[in-house]
Amino acid sequence: MKFLTLILFSFSACLLLTSCQEEAVTKEEPQEIAPIRVAKIETYAPVVKKVAPAVVNIYAFHHEETKTLVSPYMADPFFKQLFEHLQENHGDTEDSLGSGVLVSKEGLILTNYHVIENADVVKVSLSNKREYNAKLVTVDKRTDLALLKIEDHDEFPYLPVSSQDNLEVGDVVLAIGNPFGVGQTVTSGIVSALARSQEGINDFRTFIQTDAAINPGNSGGALVTTDGRLVGINTAIYSKSGGSMGIGFAVPINLAIPVIDSVNHGGKILRPWLGLGVQSISPEDAQTLGLDHPYGALVKQVYPGSPADKAGIKTGDLILKMGGKEIEDDAALDYLVGTSPIGKKVNLLILTKGGEKTISITLTTPVNSQKSDALTIKGRNPLQGAKIREITPAVAFDFGINPWEKGVVITDVVTTGPTAKLGLQPGDILESINNKKVTTKEQAVNLLESSPNFWALVIRRGKQILTLQVKG
Repeated sequence: MKFLTLILFSFSACLLLTSCQEEAVTKEEPQEIAPIRVAKIETYAPVVKKVAPAVVNIYAFHHEETKTLVSPYMADPFFKQLFEHLQENHGDTEDSLGSGVLVSKEGLILTNYHVIENADVVKVSLSNKREYNAKLVTVDKRTDLALLKIEDHDEFPYLPVSSQDNLEVGDVVLAIGNPFGVGQTVTSGIVSALARSQEGINDFRTFIQTDAAINPGNSGGALVTTDGRLVGINTAIYSKSGGSMGIGFAVPINLAIPVIDSVNHGGKILRPWLGLGVQSISPEDAQTLGLDHPYGALVKQVYPGSPADKAGIKTGDLILKMGGKEIEDDAALDYLVGTSPIGKKVNLLILTKGGEKTISITLTTPVNSQKSDALTIKGRNPLQGAKIREITPAVAFDFGINPWEKGVVITDVVTTGPTAKLGLQPGDILESINNKKVTTKEQAVNLLESSPNFWALVIRRGKQILTLQVKG
């Protein structure tokens, strides 16, 4: 039995996956193949010439301060506390290598978040070998995407970005990036599957699967069609050895459009939501409900005041279709909603206890409230200078948190402050302070101020629980 593992290349920032699951092969009667979308292509050179100038190499540098002991006795905690000022500071630089795609003539670059994660300095190199510094515009951990901007006023070659809904399994695609740091490389393959769901890469779990060779360093590179359309951002591969095995995944470009549009909203990514907690159904459930096969998203939670709540959707309803498109599972519903325009009115086909019915619903941004206003922590404590907010659907969307969470989240950290030195990050949830559960911003401040000499912090970061003890 093989096991599912997730590996992050330190030198290339490329995600790898291994899996034990094998897809069942079904035998069907041979059908006549319609002679459509068939073209004889003897070379991809014209499309490569068109696309390659817009694909860049990315070098991300992370400066990390370390301290060197000036005496062997400094390894002892007692002497270390007395003579900590005698330690020498050194700056170590760690770097990662990846790829990116220019998506505007002004120098906007789309790449993977894991390529530039924790980077202090980001440099990009174009196909003509010219190098530029780039600044971070925004990151979207939910899709593992990031948007950069070249710090120069030149005009750059770029690939136009538009919604891509006509991609089909079997279409020929090209993957362009910088594998293993050898320089820009092009590989070809076909679309192996669409809407492929994989846990652990991003929240939407919806990918284009391709057999075009994707290797370490390809992360953030372009997946294009033979007519030069940008359809995805290469992100992850299945692998046993670290190299390509013909199973690669790309984030669909439709998920990237709100990330690119964030440049018009001060870096804020705006996506619509329904206000639902849903799950897929089992074959047994499908049979009980009278469905010919398992499909749809079963409603488990409805957020009060959300678009779904206002439209009358109830717990236990089964969403079968959205806008006429069949909902395969919960991830498919998340994808359709997340890639729809804000303000769009859509029709949902729902199976309720009374039978099937169609509900019209308008997609809006997540609910916000005064609770989500940021509060800056002051005073002498481990979170000095950090900003905290209570979790609302809007805050949850910004930081990839479950909108049904209750509590307080760190939303901003001063890089030179004590919070950053403790390793805390935006998106970390304050579970407790000195063994007392934190539920509001004011409570967090009171607990920090009431203990001037010692703080026991419990932080939740995704599925991790971090316990910190800080002496004043």
